[in-house]
Amino acid sequence: MNNQHPLIRLLWCAIGAFVALFFALWVIKLSETPFLLASLGGSTIFLFGLTRVPAAQPRALLGGHVGGAFIGIACYQIFGDSILAYTTATALTLCFMLLTRTVHPPAGANPIIMIHAHSGWSILWESVFLGVGCLFLTVLVWSRFYPGLVHYPVSSMEPSPPNLNWGGWQED
Repeated sequence: MNNQHPLIRLLWCAIGAFVALFFALWVIKLSETPFLLASLGGSTIFLFGLTRVPAAQPRALLGGHVGGAFIGIACYQIFGDSILAYTTATALTLCFMLLTRTVHPPAGANPIIMIHAHSGWSILWESVFLGVGCLFLTVLVWSRFYPGLVHYPVSSMEPSPPNLNWGGWQED
């Protein structure tokens, strides 16, 4: 089989996702914060399986994760561990991601994760930023080792979504 065979490429992407997530979990020390990194699993799917989509690009990856986690922590600080905190944080995260065009669907779980874990501000650096950074560095390097594979990032500042047609409104 040559290196362009779909199964070989699939295996390369799967191993890359494994390495990236392993690296992130190792750096963050999984045993101390296992639930805080749950959304990174979804991010590896985007980075290694949907590398070209706007939601996988650095703007969305970093903005979505950090923004969603920040909003979740803020809502926990204001509303405590309540239904109001969860729902407000999720709605605000949606607004934040759409307005800043940093939609990264796995990061939509971050506000819920942050509230459930009763996270403080230090988690932004200690878990979220470091975890996302590990994924980013791994896919950046990994995508360059395989001949013919698209190099990540495809477009560093590409907005996600690419237009302002939020909610799929019909345009007249």
